Amino acid sequence: MNDEQSADYQAGERVRIRRDNEYGPGPWPAEPTGIVAAHPASADGAPWVITQVASGLRRTYWIVFDEPQFDADGDGPYGTSEVLDKYLERAEIE
Repeated sequence: MNDEQSADYQAGERVRIRRDNEYGPGPWPAEPTGIVAAHPASADGAPWVITQVASGLRRTYWIVFDEPQFDADGDGPYGTSEVLDKYLERAEIE
């Protein structure tokens, strides 16, 4: 996996999804918060799967948003989404 691999998040953890400052407002412009959940594509109920993206192999986590969100293309609202690890950070409990 990528040397810039982010932290390992667990199901039930609160996270914030950051904007991508290099490539515009994506993927989630509102920088929403949510909860890490079991990834539906994971055979063992893990909260992440390995996905091939342009930069190599990355973890993608399944996030349940606190409020439904519109993506950078204006599609949505979505209640859940797969999110690349590089956009996640632990969120403060509000």
